[in-house]
Formats: sequence, C-alpha cells, structure tokens
Amino acid sequence: MMTLAIFDLDGTLANSIYDLADAVNKALADGGFPTHDYDEYRHLVGNGAKKLIERALPGGSPPELRDKIHAAFSENYRACCLDKTKLYDGIPELIGRLRGEGVLCAVASNKPDEFSRYIVESLFGKDVFSVIRGKREGTPVKPAPDIVYSIAAELGCDLKNAVYIGDSDVDVQTAHNAGLECIGCAWGFRGEEELSRAGADYIARKPQEIADIIGIGMENFALNRKERL
Repeated sequence: MMTLAIFDLDGTLANSIYDLADAVNKALADGGFPTHDYDEYRHLVGNGAKKLIERALPGGSPPELRDKIHAAFSENYRACCLDKTKLYDGIPELIGRLRGEGVLCAVASNKPDEFSRYIVESLFGKDVFSVIRGKREGTPVKPAPDIVYSIAAELGCDLKNAVYIGDSDVDVQTAHNAGLECIGCAWGFRGEEELSRAGADYIARKPQEIADIIGIGMENFALNRKERL
C-alpha cells in the first residue's frame, strides 16, 4: 500500500479555472489586449503563472510586457482566487479516507507557493495536508521532479511508497520524471484522452477510485479493471 499521495491542485483537487481566467482576463483587458474564453484557459494553465501569461498574451510579447501583465495578474488573483474556486465533488471524502487509512497527503502545484497555501488551507482547513508546496523562486516548475523530491524529503518518505495524482500531461510527466506512477483524474482540465496519451498509469473517473487504487494496491487494481472490461 502507498503511504504518500502527492496531489496536483488546479484541476485535480479544485476547479479554479474561472478565477484564474478572470484574473488574467482583467490584466489583459486593462492592458488593451484580447481576452480568452474559460475553455481556452484549460490549455493555457499547467506550467506555472509566468507561462500562463506568456501563452495568454499575443505571440512575441517582450519580457518586460510579460512581467507587467504577470504583476497585474498576481494582484488580481490575490483578490479573487476564492470567488469561484470550488473543490470537486468527492474530494473532501477522498482525502478523509486516505488520511484515515494512514496515507500522508501532500500538494505539489505550479501555482505560486503563496496562493497554493492560502487556497488549500481555505478550502480544506489547516493541517489536513502534511505538506503544501507551490512554485518557489529558484525551483523549476513541473514537470521537473524537484518539487516531488522536496516533499518526500521533508516528510522522510521513500518514493517507492508514493504515488502522484494529477489531471494533465504535465502531471504525468512529473510523476514519471520522479520515478512514480501517476493516477490521472479524468474530471480535470484536460480530460481522459490527454492523460491516456501522456501515459498515465491509471485513470480515475471519480475521486473514490483513487482511494480504491491506493487501498487495494495498484497492481491488483489494474488486474481487476482488466477483468471488469
């Protein structure tokens, strides 16, 4: 059985796409640039705030402009990051079950560390996750495995007993770069097709399946799924 479950945040634990989009769109509109529909943001997010701004701006925008829009986005997001962001149905019950079975739960996000901690603790309360880690200066964003290594080191956990859970190809790559198996969340921003194409080891179509995969063992779950199919 796994003893450490590391979760992505946006699109995995919480649907944050509307607040992210609103904050970026306000920064773009205030700067005189075109905005984007909510659905477009599902493919703009995933690689950190700076990459989000780069993708949202017209191609070829200079670094100083990207920095200016990024600063405006950060100010906007600080004010609205919990206006529309909600946990996905079944997530609180999932985390409660895992913790009740002795599994440590952690968050590894490309969202800036300040926002990651604030949002997770606001939605779940404090002390639910053993570690909440967002993007910090000097640390590469996912899919670099550094954030996974740092979480395991802080908790004193062997990565052989850890699993990574996320909703995008970035998460699958992060898991595999760290030597972990990945459980893909089909309800997230990118969907089951992208997760399968990226090589997710398992696909969960609802949160409870994550607990089943971890609880009965990944190998057995895979065998049981094949039998059901």
